Amino acid sequence: MNKEFDIFADSAANLTDEMITSNRIGVISYTCLVNGEEVLCHEEGKPFSAKAKEFYENMTKGAEIKTSLVSQASIIKAVSPSMEQGKDVLLITISSGISGTHNQALQAQKELKNLYPKCKLVVVDSANASLGEGLLAVKAANLRDMGESIDACAKWIEENKYKLNAYVTVNDLKYLRRGGRISTTLAIAGTLLNIKPIIRADGGSPAKLTFTAKERGRKKALEYLANSFTSNVENPENQTVAITHCDSLEDAEKLAEMVKERGAKEVVIEYYDMCTGTHVGPGTIALFFMGKDRRGSAATEKASSRKKTAAQKI
Repeated sequence: MNKEFDIFADSAANLTDEMITSNRIGVISYTCLVNGEEVLCHEEGKPFSAKAKEFYENMTKGAEIKTSLVSQASIIKAVSPSMEQGKDVLLITISSGISGTHNQALQAQKELKNLYPKCKLVVVDSANASLGEGLLAVKAANLRDMGESIDACAKWIEENKYKLNAYVTVNDLKYLRRGGRISTTLAIAGTLLNIKPIIRADGGSPAKLTFTAKERGRKKALEYLANSFTSNVENPENQTVAITHCDSLEDAEKLAEMVKERGAKEVVIEYYDMCTGTHVGPGTIALFFMGKDRRGSAATEKASSRKKTAAQKI
């Protein structure tokens, strides 16, 4: 009989309130500073959408926002109650190519091994962010509830995480400029020309977010995301497709209709995770789905990724 275990993810997984509750997934929150005031990206029992809407409205008004890693201490505090009960823990993190949180989890793993020698913390790099990470956590929870072991769940994620495709379009280039992801000159020129960059999760190890295309105007950018779904999705009718947005619900709903026309049956829409959303800004739209392995184009991307890396360490 498999040992009982709990599943946790950092709040960058962008899980909806319903996903958290119905799948019994613990969430370890990132923290943001908004005009110097500490704000948790996830608070148990408090609706995420209302918090996120206020957050992005403050960004639009020019609030100063800073982000930090999920600390080793926060991870230990979150998972210790499970391990005190004799349970193992599966922790799924944002891609180590985007954030140092994964490394914090590995450090916590060493300490917890000494504190709870009869239990284990299994740490998995999701190679994703937002609901790209979240959908993998949900799948792991489904497998657990079907009786699979913690090692089997971790193995499934490792074998399938690069099949989780993510495409993102940014509405305002100033947030990429502020984070040092593009130059001021490029941001100004792109704004004047109404350029909307397209970013995707790549096939690298560790996985990062890289620029993959640019479109003139919002309508064409959304069409690019929908067409990327058509080109890369597999079995759209048998999976949950996810869309996240930085306070741009109308466009998220438009994209949802577009992917439904292309075969999607179930589409979840949620506000974009606040921590990673800080770096792309209000108006951002992201699309997540299972499809072709991203590493299939890794050789092509490798040559250009040195120049076009869109995400640095949070």
